[in-house]
Amino acid sequence: MSTSPAPSLRVVIADDQEMVRSGFRMILEAQGVEVVGEAGDGRTAVDLARTLRPDVCLLDIRMPVMDGLEATRLLAGPDVADPIAVVVVTTFDMDDYVRTAIRNGASGFLLKDAGPTLLLEAVRAAAVGDALVSPSITVRFLQHFADVDRAEAVQPAVALTEREEEVVQAIARGRTNAEIGAELFISLSTTKTHVANIQTKLGARNRVEIASWAWQTHRIA
Repeated sequence: MSTSPAPSLRVVIADDQEMVRSGFRMILEAQGVEVVGEAGDGRTAVDLARTLRPDVCLLDIRMPVMDGLEATRLLAGPDVADPIAVVVVTTFDMDDYVRTAIRNGASGFLLKDAGPTLLLEAVRAAAVGDALVSPSITVRFLQHFADVDRAEAVQPAVALTEREEEVVQAIARGRTNAEIGAELFISLSTTKTHVANIQTKLGARNRVEIASWAWQTHRIA
């Protein structure tokens, strides 16, 4: 009995520099990722994404017509009924940018010099509901996020179980579902169930919000 090959990931790339778009395309296509569209501005990126429904959008921040932060909000924000995963890729390592990108629903945040491996990891993570923030800014960002938003941190109405607390801490350390399962000796499906339950209890839209809550509530030192 023949089996069909797994479908490739479909990505839209938006950056105002053609050379950058070409570089990302080469990296992704070399690893079997299909680039279904390119845009040089945020407005075109949003239109393309809504038409093509890719698995992931790679968005630069500083673009003409509409910046990547607003494009992220329109594609993945809290008011979007059927969001598309967004990874923000930029040369600008600024707390406000990271903060706004995550607030607007981004599933990942990478610096352009992060390298091909991290780019691919971020795309693959976003496609399956994980999140990847460039290691060079993860801890500093989450600490900053916690300091600024500590007053907003609330305990869930239904307390987390001991296992869920362990999963929260692992997420805050940047672990993927597969890595969490291996660390805690639980299956991938069980890990996903725990993550879904945590999101429901915390009212979190994604893993980055779970991680920021962990920092806000001092679950990570």
